[in-house]
Amino acid sequence: MRELARIEGCHPSTVMRQVRRVETRRDDPLIDDALNRLGGQSDASAPQKESPHMSPTTRPRPPAADESTIDREALRLLRRLNEPGAFMAVARDMEKAAILRESADGQTTRTAVVDRSVAEAFALKDWITCRNRGRVTIYDISTAGRAAFKRLQAEEIERREGFGEAPTPFAAQHRDWEVQKNARAERIRFNRAESPLAILARRKEKDGHPFLSHDLVAAGERLREDFEVAQLGPRVAQNWDRFLTGGDRGTFFGADGASGGSAAARDRVAAALRELGPGLGDVALRCCCFLEGLEQAEQRMGWSARSGKIVLRIALQRLKRHYDTLGDRSGLIG
Repeated sequence: MRELARIEGCHPSTVMRQVRRVETRRDDPLIDDALNRLGGQSDASAPQKESPHMSPTTRPRPPAADESTIDREALRLLRRLNEPGAFMAVARDMEKAAILRESADGQTTRTAVVDRSVAEAFALKDWITCRNRGRVTIYDISTAGRAAFKRLQAEEIERREGFGEAPTPFAAQHRDWEVQKNARAERIRFNRAESPLAILARRKEKDGHPFLSHDLVAAGERLREDFEVAQLGPRVAQNWDRFLTGGDRGTFFGADGASGGSAAARDRVAAALRELGPGLGDVALRCCCFLEGLEQAEQRMGWSARSGKIVLRIALQRLKRHYDTLGDRSGLIG
């Protein structure tokens, strides 16, 4: 281990942690077989003495799947694993694995067949996770597998539309598109994963209720909207909004307008942050307006890990109370 540390230029404890991590992952049958397969390939050049009593475990293993095979099969198999109720079943002595889908009425249907070497590569890439072990081991698609499926799907769409490669190949795996209707019954497509509030709203507490309720998310989005409007500069071109109408044609909004333009938005943001005070205002500004993740906000403010989400919920509760005292606003974007 010390020799490896000198070669890699790191501390020996780093090598030890990596070794322990690999040993822990070898509890997964696919990963254990994959490492044995790789070890057998590395020793293939060494002279081997065959035994007349050679057991199946000592026979030469077939080669591991190459990257071209994995790339060719990844999109098809990950699409099947991403379906509701889908899982991968791998038997200990079988050369093939099966992707099954369990319906609501309890019936199980086979949707795809996977080479064992490809399944081992999926396990090494953390695209699948082991649910339970036994004679037949069950695997589910992991978070990394869903992200890889989104990336491969975006690359396939870009390739089909005529692009050589996707302009942002790793951006699609972080998007979560949703379509909803606004107050004017218009369909709006937006990325739910853009805001940290939307990600927290999908998390459940022990009692099954969401960590952030809808009204708390709405309060944070209201602060973000005011923050974005406050960044707008004054109108410098001709204003045609009030063409052929009397009075107040040169301003962005009328004097009696609901929003009051960017200046009024800055005042509303400042009033909300004054109401929250130090600490609560900082986390609300970073997470709601700057769209920083909770881990990054905790590091910047020197907080302990996993404490930011509690402080953010308290800030949103106070922010909601502040907006409730102001009443409803009409005429703005949201």
